[in-house]
This record gives sequence, C-alpha cells and structure tokens, in this order.
Amino acid sequence: MVVPRETAREAHEQLEDKNTVGTWTYNLEDGSALLRILLDANQTEGISDMLSDNYGREEGFRIILFAVEATLPLPEAEEEEKEAETGEQPPEEEEPQGPARVSREELYTDVTAGSELTPVYLAMVVLSTLVAGVGLILDDVATIIGAMVIAPLLAPNVSLSLAATLGDVELGWRSFKANAAGLSVSFVTAFLMGLLFTVDPGSEEMISRTMVNLKHIIIALAAGSAGVLAFTRGVPAAIVGVMVAVALLPPLVGVGLLLGAGYMQLAVGAAILTFTNLICINLAGVLTFLAQGVRPRSWWEEKKAKKASRTALIVWLVLLAIFTAIIWYWGQFDVEAMIP
Repeated sequence: MVVPRETAREAHEQLEDKNTVGTWTYNLEDGSALLRILLDANQTEGISDMLSDNYGREEGFRIILFAVEATLPLPEAEEEEKEAETGEQPPEEEEPQGPARVSREELYTDVTAGSELTPVYLAMVVLSTLVAGVGLILDDVATIIGAMVIAPLLAPNVSLSLAATLGDVELGWRSFKANAAGLSVSFVTAFLMGLLFTVDPGSEEMISRTMVNLKHIIIALAAGSAGVLAFTRGVPAAIVGVMVAVALLPPLVGVGLLLGAGYMQLAVGAAILTFTNLICINLAGVLTFLAQGVRPRSWWEEKKAKKASRTALIVWLVLLAIFTAIIWYWGQFDVEAMIP
C-alpha cells in the first residue's frame, strides 16, 4: 500500500493485531511510504477493505496485490519457534478468517481479463470449434477433448455470473456481447463445416449430443460451479475449462454440423441441450459466487447487487423449468428413428 508516511505508520500499528505473517514500511523519496503486508489469502479481502475504508481518501493512496508463491520460514514454523522461545501458548480463539478464496479485486481482474471481445478470443473460438467439429465428424473423443482444453467460452460465462452477483451492469453487458459473439462464431463455423464435410448423424459422439435427458442438467450445473471455483480458488482455468466445454462446446458444434448437413430434427435435440447447459452453467455460477461470499465492498452497491442476483436467479430458474419440460417432451421421441 502506498500512502503518506504518517498514514503508513498509523496503518502499521493498526495491523499489529491482525495476525499477519509480516508487515514492513519503507519511506519513499516523494514523502510517501510503501507498506508491505504478507498475509494469508483468506485475509486479503478483509484487510484491503479495511485499509481502503480508513485511508482511501489519502493523497496518493494505492493498494497493489501480488500473489506469493512461497515464504520461508513457513508461518506455522515461525509460530512454533516463538512458542518454544517464550513458553506462551497461542490464543485458542484467533481472529476469524475471511472467505476461502482470492480477494474480490483479484477475482474481478482475473474474470474480466478473459471476457473481452477481442480478435484473439474469436480466433480461439474458431480454433476450438474446428477441432471439436473434426472430432465429432471422425467420432474421435480424444480430438473432442483437445478442443475442450482451449475452453474459450469459460471466461464470458463466469464473468456474466459475476456481473449478476455484483450488480455490475457494464460488466454484464460486456460479458453478454462476448458470450453471444463466441456462441455465434462457433455456430457459424460448425455450420460451414457441416456444408463442406460428410457428417454421420449416427456416430456415437454425435448421437450422444442429440439424445437429451435430465441427467445432462446435473452435468451442466456441476460444470458451472466448477468453472466459478476455478477462479475463486486460483485453480488453473484451463483445467476446469474442460468441464465447462464438455457441457457447452460439443453440443453447440453438433447443432451447426447437423444443420449444415441437413439433419434438422436431430439438430433440435442438440440445440435443446446447448441452451439447457448454458442456463445451468450461469445459474450454478451465480449460486456458487453467492455461496463463496462474493459481495460488493460498499453497502449501497450491495443493495443493488442483491436485487440483481435475485433477478438473475429467478430468470435462470424459470428458463431451466421451461427447458426441463422441453427435455421431458423431447424424451418421448425415438431419436434413433430420426437417423436416415
């Protein structure tokens, strides 16, 4: 944190009872001071909020967050060493820890960075669609998984859920545009592939994207929750992005391929699965953000966020109920009989 020197000394004293790993102050040439605080990730949001509330109006105030890979000696070893030297037992009740996730600011930065509508993002969508399309045409599950690793549609869906949770209209609009553009580009690319290549609607991988049942809802809900946890816990997004891609990319590519090849009835099943998965991913995303305690910092923003998240949950739940009924109705048909 960069603040005036007097403020840094005051903040340093205030942090002494916050159970941080360490706190250091360095005076800078311009009359300000650099306060460095080493702490557990669970404490980051609470302490940064406290410092922002107390010193955010100070001239030159700025908080910069860095991820620390490791520190030696380990914090636990330091505590044991102090206990051995002094003979004092640590207090049984320590200060309550914050949420078991990265801070709100880190989360916002990570999520929004991947949700921008850029040429690189659209290129990644095209590449993943091409790989998934070839995998479906060849009935090769390994190739389809390769497309899932690219996972370009993960960030826009997670950021859309975050926007609904925080009531951030601007982020929501940006996420919606990126999501809509990605889905559209993927569909068009798959449709052109269906026109150019021979598509076997009876292949195992293709037919699995048209035979929709209620079990797919469980997969999509789990995928949406896992995608959010990837960001809130700092798990590499590419790993969990595979799970989101399982629920979203292959069915969408299947719709384009089947329509391009002229199999209209089978494309309906894949389209139902695509929209159902899209709804479930966003519904699970909002619920997981709320369960992780993601809230705006100020009370007036929190009031707006509660209204936005409530509205989003109602919309997604109503849509899920509608598509659940559609899935049940579609299940009454013999999909295999539709295959020429």
